[in-house]
Amino acid sequence: MTNQEEKARRYALLKAQLSMARQQDKAVLLVVAGHAATYKSLLVNQLNHWLENRQTEVHALAPSEEDRLRPYWWRYWRRVPARGRVGVFVHGWYGDALFARAEHRIQAGAFEDRLNEINAFEATLAHDNVVVIKIWLDIDAEQQAKRLHAMQADPAQAWQINEHHWQRHAQHEVIDRHAGHLREATHAPHAPWHCIVSESPDQQLREITELLQDALTHPPTLPDQPALNHTQANAPTLKQSKSDDAKPPKSEYLEALAAAQARLAYHHRRCLERGIPVVLAFEGHDAAGKGGSIHRVTSALDARFYRVHSIAAPSDEERLQPWLWRFWRRLPQDGRVTIFDRTWYGRVLVERVEGFAEEQDWLRAYREINHFEAQLLAHGAVVGKFFLAISKEEQLKRFNARAKTPHKQHKLTDEDWRNRKRWSAYQSAIDDMLAHTHTPGAPWHVVNTDHKRCARLAVLDHVNHLLESRLESPS
Repeated sequence: MTNQEEKARRYALLKAQLSMARQQDKAVLLVVAGHAATYKSLLVNQLNHWLENRQTEVHALAPSEEDRLRPYWWRYWRRVPARGRVGVFVHGWYGDALFARAEHRIQAGAFEDRLNEINAFEATLAHDNVVVIKIWLDIDAEQQAKRLHAMQADPAQAWQINEHHWQRHAQHEVIDRHAGHLREATHAPHAPWHCIVSESPDQQLREITELLQDALTHPPTLPDQPALNHTQANAPTLKQSKSDDAKPPKSEYLEALAAAQARLAYHHRRCLERGIPVVLAFEGHDAAGKGGSIHRVTSALDARFYRVHSIAAPSDEERLQPWLWRFWRRLPQDGRVTIFDRTWYGRVLVERVEGFAEEQDWLRAYREINHFEAQLLAHGAVVGKFFLAISKEEQLKRFNARAKTPHKQHKLTDEDWRNRKRWSAYQSAIDDMLAHTHTPGAPWHVVNTDHKRCARLAVLDHVNHLLESRLESPS
């Protein structure tokens, strides 16, 4: 392109990016993948120079130790661009899958599983207005060899070429075959592939900027709305949560509590030694005792190795991200414990009932939640989900007691009373949540909390059961 054409194209691209940054209605995520010697680094550097780089993030990832200590997708979720920003990934999740398959580090079945995970990941992003553009830079083996030899002979470029590039050249045929299948399996209207033959950097840059300009200036394409998940077999219901257990005497309760906490302390030390992460999710009615139950759990743990996250309404920063982002970024390192006081299930509970989420969004969330939890399980995490249920009568007693007790009055808010008036709507939402997200690896444990002592012991016993079961497994 001429110098004047380049300036015009660059100005139009920058103008479109700054407009998107002001509107904050979407993000753009560009994946640049392809064969070796296709000018990827040169193109990404040029794009970053043309764009407003304070609104652009470029990622060429080699997984860090921190990345390896968390579920695979954590490294990408934490780097998803916020609305108004552009994120550029060199190879990204596609390079991870493709080169692992080409080098026989994963077999065909695992490769297909990863492609399915990619499709789910990109669909979740697209539903949250992240526009995904995927570029494959193509080159045939003969031209690749000529380019590698020429670069190696040029003192100004020779430093860029190493054994890794020649290895990719030797693997050209197998990479090409697997890449073709990869692109076919992950091509979608909301996240299409664009194959660009590597002729010259100027030609490649022209085609990429045209695609980027289009993404910056046009509304995103949304994926088809998935069908609602089938009801999970043997899912618990709130009716099953009723308990006629007598309240134990305080002396018996304290003895049982100490024994359960001692078991938990022991099991957590073993999980720490084996690098097993633990994620505990607590949902429940207002005044059902989530805080008290969580406190009895954490009292048994080493404070250096656990975190409790109390989830409230999303912050301004979190509102600019896909809705699951704020939960992915809080996941524990291997061996550690993260406890969520309120969770990702807010999307299908309070956001559904209060109208903060559109129906199509909370309906879709059942599938996205199940996929999220499946990623935790695939990493080897223990996932414990507790719903603390309380009768309407007992809840009223606790509300009134809080209102009369000075040091507990801060626990009772106008929102608690408003939620109580919507008891039936919340009950329906809870039943649907239990029905659609009670999965074999991450089942719900419903605990009746009308008797606080029984409830706290039940929570501790189930956490111990989860850790014991995981520790007994060989992996």
